[in-house]
Amino acid sequence: MILISACLCGLCCRYDGSSAADAELMRLAEMGKAVPVCPELLGGLSVPRLKAEIQGGSGDEVLLCKARVCDCAGADVTGAFINGAYKTLQLALSINAKHAILKANSPSCGCTTIYDGTFSGKKKQGDGVTAALLKQNGIRVEPR
Repeated sequence: MILISACLCGLCCRYDGSSAADAELMRLAEMGKAVPVCPELLGGLSVPRLKAEIQGGSGDEVLLCKARVCDCAGADVTGAFINGAYKTLQLALSINAKHAILKANSPSCGCTTIYDGTFSGKKKQGDGVTAALLKQNGIRVEPR
């Protein structure tokens, strides 16, 4: 079983209420071969919500309480991102997922590249909070 970011499966759960639908991934979910998940919703955030970025590091540092996730109004939403990451990990373990395909650049799901925390559109190397936690627990994460 594969975990896939819910927005890639056509669910309108991105911060702005949109999706990032990917026909191939939608088919996997429809066939029952993948489970859609949105860590930000699992963490208690709503749709729509203010755009958020990791400041002071990447997902690994957020999990170590050395960086934080803030929205564009300056509110600290780190707790919701950590909570959502752990709930996503619980789901992954419950379905024995060994692989996750997650939304690129997201502060939750970003894998290899995330926004740099300045809300300027610039990117930096690093993983989102959920991607980092899944990797730490042996789950292969791929961006899309």
